[in-house]
Amino acid sequence: MKTSNNHNKIIIIGSGPAGLTAALYCARANMNPLVFEGMQPGGQLTITTEIENYPGFENGITGPELMEVMRKQAARFGAVCKSQEITNVDLTKRPFTLWSYDEVYTADSVIISTGASAKLLGLPSEQLFMGFGVSACATCDGFFFKNQRVVVVGGGDTALEEANYLAKLASEVILTHRRSEFRASKIMTERAHKNPKIKFMLNKVVDEVVGDIEENRKIMKGVRLKDTITGDISEISADGLFIAIGHKPNTDLFKDVLDMNETGYLLTRPGSTATNIDGVFAAGDVADSKYRQAITAAGTGCMAAIDAEKWLEAQE
Repeated sequence: MKTSNNHNKIIIIGSGPAGLTAALYCARANMNPLVFEGMQPGGQLTITTEIENYPGFENGITGPELMEVMRKQAARFGAVCKSQEITNVDLTKRPFTLWSYDEVYTADSVIISTGASAKLLGLPSEQLFMGFGVSACATCDGFFFKNQRVVVVGGGDTALEEANYLAKLASEVILTHRRSEFRASKIMTERAHKNPKIKFMLNKVVDEVVGDIEENRKIMKGVRLKDTITGDISEISADGLFIAIGHKPNTDLFKDVLDMNETGYLLTRPGSTATNIDGVFAAGDVADSKYRQAITAAGTGCMAAIDAEKWLEAQE
């Protein structure tokens, strides 16, 4: 194993809106942040084609473009981004030790902004049309499906919330679930049943996303459904497919190290981004199961940078 003299005042793990905003604030405070971008530099936004709800971009911006602008802005003030992932951490003593495979890094403070990943169906066609009809975020992408027909997959509160939200925009929402009953709360289920725009297709799973690729343009046309009881296959036309089967925070690295809730989201102290270990802070979707927006992630990235700066000053 290679040892190194890679000591840093602050290391930021993750490079979505939270990580890069934290990097910008840390860099402007002369903390010389080192950012590990991970396996998906730019985070979930890199699979979002168009973003129209991020303030400051009147005509919208693509996810990858927004993350590139953020990265350059942080770099302008001295943040260093490495396209490597952190594979192991020791947060039991200071300075903290972090490994990127066989490279060793140490830090006085750490900001964790590893985000969360939407749980997906695991279909090749789902990946093919991701961002071109297929989405895992109704509040991010629903606007693009005004007066169109969309399908929502899932049976929990998230799925029913997304169906109700999309019903304000789409002409029709088809809510499909692999079981005959929803596990969502009674009030959410009743609200969906009362909505005339929402239709239900139960005991069905999405077998394939159907569409065309024309002159390098991907156009989703519908979904193929498989009945979980009879095995029968049916196809319905649809312009969009929203996967709402939950999110998984990217916190496996911190199991048994940092406090987290039952689904794995990092817990922070009230009114702070501080975790249960002094000097370790959490920002963005890794600690937020509720809002999960680029703007809220960026906001907590700013908070984590300020918290870390004040904590480091207090140590000196």
